[in-house]
Parts: sequence; structure tokens; C-alpha cells
Amino acid sequence: MTNTQTLEKPQPVKRGMLDNVLEQFNSAADKIDLNPNVRKILSITNTEIIIHFPVRMDNGNVEIFTGYRVQHNNALGPYKGGLRYHPTVDIDAARALAMWMTWKTSLAGLPYGGAKGGIQIDPSKYSKGELERITRRFTYALGENIGPEHDIPAPDVNTNDQTMAWIADTYMSTKSTSERSKNQHVVTGKPVGSGGLEGRDRATGYGVFLTIKFWAEKNNESLKGKTFIVQGFGNVGYWASHFLEKEGAKMVGVQDAYGSLQNKEGITVEDLFNYGKANNGSIVGFPEADALDGKEFFGLDCDICIPAALGNQITKENAHSIKATLIAEGANGPTDVEGEKILLERGITIIPDIMCNSGGVIGSYFEWLQNRNGELWQMDEILEKLEKKLRSTFKKVSAYSEEKEIDMRTAAFAIAIERIEKAYVLRGIFP
Repeated sequence: MTNTQTLEKPQPVKRGMLDNVLEQFNSAADKIDLNPNVRKILSITNTEIIIHFPVRMDNGNVEIFTGYRVQHNNALGPYKGGLRYHPTVDIDAARALAMWMTWKTSLAGLPYGGAKGGIQIDPSKYSKGELERITRRFTYALGENIGPEHDIPAPDVNTNDQTMAWIADTYMSTKSTSERSKNQHVVTGKPVGSGGLEGRDRATGYGVFLTIKFWAEKNNESLKGKTFIVQGFGNVGYWASHFLEKEGAKMVGVQDAYGSLQNKEGITVEDLFNYGKANNGSIVGFPEADALDGKEFFGLDCDICIPAALGNQITKENAHSIKATLIAEGANGPTDVEGEKILLERGITIIPDIMCNSGGVIGSYFEWLQNRNGELWQMDEILEKLEKKLRSTFKKVSAYSEEKEIDMRTAAFAIAIERIEKAYVLRGIFP
């Protein structure tokens, strides 16, 4: 009898974001000869929460959702990090993103640690009322695992100021009436009328723009006439594009979850933004640009590439095709380790995510302080403070990179890790 069974060639396991962040961490840790005990602590997460919770839908049926909150490290202060609503949310993604938050807050010199989480969900399939109930139920289920001096969530992919308002209201409702106002800063990224910060909506995108501007200044270059492409035209991608255009740069390509566009003569940012608002958030069909095969997007002719969507977008498969001389990481973990090696070998500069998109968490810190102290800050004051903080970080990373002759990501990680290491050395480890 003939055996007709054929053995399939095993497929290589695709690297996840957790693999990338651990490799980035260990590479930087080797460079600074990190204390081995501190390395052990920082290689793992402190707390991992998985919650399954029921919510009644508009049609009366009950659905079960899975939510996550991973708290990586709090040596420098309360856990801080976003909540995302996306089908790709799982425990490994939350672990990776929480670790990146630890390095990001440390690098920015903030009194925070790192956390991340979210719900495994496609929010486009649910009504606003359903999303509100899902959010409130998730908040209630998290209970004391979040708190204004313990773990402070913020918006992330597919969440916004409205989401944060629901979380704050639910959390505050669980407290006694005399304690409720003291708990308003349990989340940041709230609406301005509900304890939010003026300009928080643009803080991340503005930060991306600023780091690009600092890079141009350092290299005695002008942004006027520079061309750029943006992957992701949500909050971060839009505001980064908005400020770059004001500086004289030209958007020649853009991609969102629905499609890709190009126009060598330039795409007007505001026109595209207004079109997307009227088109259910999609850029598809925009009349002032041509449709493009998504696989060709990163290969577009441009000076600057801004990945501002999800992780693992630039890989060994497309890194060779990139024509930009600068990658500004608006998203968390958009470049995997293998893709990065190719880019660096080709002489392409990468402004790493933990610095490039840290404007958001710096803005969150300002909001937290504002709520904590019962203050109200003005927009110009906030943007000025943000620029000052980011400029200082950029200078530190650039100087460290040049002194040690290492890339900017490794330099940024090294600075962040050294700050945490110092905290452990000075404090000791209990008991």
C-alpha cells in the first residue's frame, strides 16, 4: 500500500513584537553591561491581567469579550500606557507594548513605569452604545488594578477621548462621593471639558514632527520641499502631516486600513482629513490622488517615511524597497529587528519609537499633573513645554549615539535602562 501523505515544509515562525522588544532590550543591556539582577527583573513583567467579561448587545444577546492589562515595571513611578481596541490584541502584544512604555517613560524623564492593554475586538462592528457598555464593563472588571497613583491608562489604537471619559466616569463612580474628584486622573487623554489637556489630541503627532525637525536642524537641512509618506492617517499620522506641511514639506503618499494613495505633486493634508471625516474615516476614493497597491507603499519615492499604524510593518520583506533616508516611528514597534538591520546597513536613519512618539505620554504627564494640582494650562504653554522636553531628549540620544558609535534606538534604550538600573541600585530590592 502506497502512503500518499506528503510532509509539508515547516514554515518559519514569524517574529512577534515581544521577540523584537526583548532583542532590542538585550542588545542595549549588553552595551551598558547592565547589572545581571536588574536584567532579570526588566526581562519579565510584574503583573499580567486577563479578563473575560460579558456585555449585553443592542439585540439583547450577550457576548463575551477578552481584555488585557500588562504592567511591566513601576520602579520609577505608577504604571502608564494606552488601551487599544483591535483584533490583534493578545497577551504577547500587551507584554511587548508595556515594555516599550517602560523605556519610553524612562527616556522622557517622567515619573512613570510602563503598562499596556486593551480588548480583543474590532470596534467597527459595534455601535457607540455597545462600545460604551464594553468599555464600562471592562473598567469595572479591572477594579483596583488601575488607579491615579497606580496604573493610568490612556488612548491608543481605536480608542479616544470619549473612551477615556467613560473609563474615568465608571472608575470615579466606584468611589465615595467625597473621593470622586480626586480620582479624575485615573486616565489621561480625556476630553478638554472633562479634565483633559488642551492640545493632548495633537501631542503625539506634534512630537513626531518635532523629532523630524530636530533631526533636520542637526543635519543643517530644511524641511521645506522635503517629501514624506505616512502609514496610518489617524490621530498621529494626521497631526504629524499637518505640522510637516506647515513647515513646507509635501505628503506624496498615505496608507490607512482601507487603502493606499499616492500623488507625486503632493496631497493636501487638510483636504484629505476632511474627505476622510465625510467618508467613514477612509481615505479610499480621494479625488486628488491615485490608488496604489498596498504592497508598493513603502517603496514610494520620498525623503521621510512615517509608519504611524501598527507594529511589525517594516520587515526584511520590504526594507530593501524603502527609498526614504529617514524613518520616523510614529507607531510602537513598526520596524522589526530584521528590517532594522537592513535599513541601518543601507545608511537609513531611524528615529526610534520610544523617542519619536513620546509626545503623547509627555502630554499625558502634563494632564495628570494638571488634574492632580487642580490647574488649567494654556495650549501655547503646553506645546512649549513639550518641545523643550523632547529637544532635551533628542540631544541626549544623539550625543550618546555619536559618543558610543551606536544607532539611535540602542542609544535611546541604553539611556532609558540606565535610569531604571540606577533606581534599583539606589533603592535596593525588597526584602
